[in-house]
Amino acid sequence: MSHIHQSDLERIFVALDLNGDGRVCIGELTWFLDKVGVHIGLDELEEIVGGRSLGLQEFIHLYNQSISKPAEEDEEEDTDLVEAFKVFDLNNDGFISCEELQSLLARLGLWSESYGDCRQLIGKFDTNLDGRIDFEEFKNMMLLSIS
Repeated sequence: MSHIHQSDLERIFVALDLNGDGRVCIGELTWFLDKVGVHIGLDELEEIVGGRSLGLQEFIHLYNQSISKPAEEDEEEDTDLVEAFKVFDLNNDGFISCEELQSLLARLGLWSESYGDCRQLIGKFDTNLDGRIDFEEFKNMMLLSIS
């Protein structure tokens, strides 16, 4: 799994903290997961977060735990990547276009016009230069450690 900078995790945390109380509760996590099309049982989600709301440092710690899992979980990771790819591939054509990426990020409140054109973001990982991200490019993007 890709490493996300702390400043990006902080921005994600603020976006998830819908009521602005400095904590992300199960309800806010459920809202976010539903928004991106990930359906996880309430019991499983409560088990993952320990049945409580998370402060920023707990959120970052949970993220760090999730990226340091053993190598034998690679097959499960591939399945997770396929599911994540499907979230972005809104029209199910096997590619993530600039429009799909921008649409999903906007729905999550993580896109601003000030970020410019998403073609630059796609261009960083579009190895075959077709202007969109296929699954292998997505997988490489997600598995690279961004420093």
